[in-house]
Amino acid sequence: MQDISSEIKFKTARSGGKGGQNVNKVETMVEGYWHITGSQLFTDEEKKRITEKLLNRVNADGYLLVKSQEDRTQLGNKQRVVKKMNLLVHNALKINKKRKATKPAAAIKEKRLASKKKAGEIKQSRKKVSVHE
Repeated sequence: MQDISSEIKFKTARSGGKGGQNVNKVETMVEGYWHITGSQLFTDEEKKRITEKLLNRVNADGYLLVKSQEDRTQLGNKQRVVKKMNLLVHNALKINKKRKATKPAAAIKEKRLASKKKAGEIKQSRKKVSVHE
């Protein structure tokens, strides 16, 4: 697994939400930007796969954006951003196995048909008996 922390650019801002004075005066929220196509760590094919898998997280300029404001410290949030980004990229590079189509077993088909037949018989027995029968 490659570590992309050397290519991430960071930007800080004030966090929102609870926290009182600390939130109002300290820039603890960290945003991490990583330019996928400008990366030296991956091949063109890997970059294409990352871009396709993380399409919703990549902005118009081709930057992968991750932000964190969970920690009370800027350093903690910075570490979380790096960890999240590395995990996203690692998961995007995984190649999933193709699903093999399977057919239901004969016993399962028989069981399903038997239960349908039983349900039909129960419904038939609920009908009112007519004079003509």
